Amino acid sequence: MYEYDQKELYEQAIQALKDLEVELDDLAEIVYKLQIDYNPDVTIEECLDNVKKVLMKREVLHIVLTGLAIDKLVEENKFPEPINSIIAKDEGLYGVDEILPIGIASLYGTIGLTNFGYLDKEKIGIIKEIDERKRDLMHVNTFADDILAAIAAAAAARIAHGRQIKDEEESEKLR
Repeated sequence: MYEYDQKELYEQAIQALKDLEVELDDLAEIVYKLQIDYNPDVTIEECLDNVKKVLMKREVLHIVLTGLAIDKLVEENKFPEPINSIIAKDEGLYGVDEILPIGIASLYGTIGLTNFGYLDKEKIGIIKEIDERKRDLMHVNTFADDILAAIAAAAAARIAHGRQIKDEEESEKLR
């Protein structure tokens, strides 16, 4: 089977986020901002729970760990040129940093993808903080900001899907 079990991968991903000074609460706040206009009764606890559930998926863990490892290795100049410089500078036409996290957002359909597009463009909360850190040339966060956006986008979509199912069940009861 797998050398690493799900729990171990989850703990490694959480630690990798903490190494970036990112807490799951930071992502929950973004999810809350995405959902409050559509679900006025959404709670920060519900948002945090959905962030955790997104992160518990093996394919999400693989993307998180891979993307953050790439940033770290590029920061240490361990990639060959010219790709090391391209990633380090987060060149505009280098789209792999979006392609990898799209795998996370796409797990939750078009809502996940549109949320990701919005967050990638607007860069709110911790996503913006991480994106701005790369400007000091000491940190490489080319993949990190997009990974955070994808996790938040997926968690918000997960809530939206859950609400839709509840609404459909309520409608069915009224018939």
